[in-house]
Amino acid sequence: MTPHTFHHLPGLRRAVRDICEVHRLPPHDGARLLLSVSRTATAAFDAGGPVRLEAVEQSVSDGRNLLAVTLHTGLATASLGMAGLPLRGQATPDGTVAWHLPLGEGEDSPRPAAVPAQGSPREVDGAVAYEAEIAALDGDLSAALSRVDTLTTELHRLKDELAETNSGVLALYIQLEERDERLRRAHGQILRELEDALRPPPITVSGLEFAVHYAPADTDAPTGGDFYDWLLLPDGTVHITVVDALGHGVRSTRSALNVTHAVRTLALEGHPLESIVARTHDILAPFDPEIMATVLLARIDPGTGALRLANGSHPPALVVRADGTSEYLEVRGRGIGFPLPGSESVLEDTLHEGDLLVLYTDGLTESRRDPIEGEARLVKSAWAHARRPVDEIPGAVAKDMHTVILHPDDTLALAVRRAENPLGSP
Repeated sequence: MTPHTFHHLPGLRRAVRDICEVHRLPPHDGARLLLSVSRTATAAFDAGGPVRLEAVEQSVSDGRNLLAVTLHTGLATASLGMAGLPLRGQATPDGTVAWHLPLGEGEDSPRPAAVPAQGSPREVDGAVAYEAEIAALDGDLSAALSRVDTLTTELHRLKDELAETNSGVLALYIQLEERDERLRRAHGQILRELEDALRPPPITVSGLEFAVHYAPADTDAPTGGDFYDWLLLPDGTVHITVVDALGHGVRSTRSALNVTHAVRTLALEGHPLESIVARTHDILAPFDPEIMATVLLARIDPGTGALRLANGSHPPALVVRADGTSEYLEVRGRGIGFPLPGSESVLEDTLHEGDLLVLYTDGLTESRRDPIEGEARLVKSAWAHARRPVDEIPGAVAKDMHTVILHPDDTLALAVRRAENPLGSP
């Protein structure tokens, strides 16, 4: 824009607005420029002199474009009253004031608009009438800009406070997560130690090999209702109890422990195997009316391999023969807490050298909600691992069975194998 001279404020204001529009200044920058130019020029108009306005784009070393708006007043700088202008300008002693505003990057270069050299006669005649309106508009605009400045400052302050708060909350969250993780680990360790203390120690019996695998439904609460017990009876036979108490967690653990302790006592007292399930119900039901548990009992003669089984609503035992055949050993019966509890009979069989007996809870075969399909997979898995070291078998079988888990549950797998005689002697 070439310099133009103005004698009255209305024409000057129109020229500034045109400059803002042509150079696409943001509204808040344009408003500040308009107020600052108007207030600076007012001193020159009050003194009876004209002002000269020019605008030119400039490029700076960092690649930015600036709009330089220069007002020539011809007055001493001190008399211009520049204090408190919405947009600070750079003044020279000869009364020239320049404002520099950043322009948006990537925009097409604007073409300067034609600006009248001075106000039209109509504008000159109405100059006085405009003064009151301009003063009112300037006041409103100043108030709005002041409010914008206040809100902007407040917004920056709130953003800083929010950033500090978020940082503090995040740090606290991380600390709480770390604390909770330590508590979970400690809790799990205590429960595992408690579980190990409650479960029976390994037994060593000539002619038989034993191993067991247990996994809880919830790894953070490693106790549950799946329990086992094994012991050598005074007559030299091995007694094994497998229990699955209803529910999960500590309450089911208590029920399972009560069942195994009652069964152990009855077995040591010499009660017949076929009566133990019913008698255990009779002992526990008065003290725990809500108890419900399935139970499988096994008696094995280490010398002859004679096997006897009693069942109370529990999944059947699986035997994998040394010759590669397999079968489920079914015994009908009802569990503890069920109507008419007890084993209907005792199944008798024989474990030959190399035969593998697998006792388990339903969490092993029902992880996919189809017990028939689970039993078929169990036969396949047990047969595949039957010749491995016995202490590896239960874990390997559980891993096969739980490649897909649709119904998480406590899982117990117990393996008993009759050892082969390396010398082939009877």
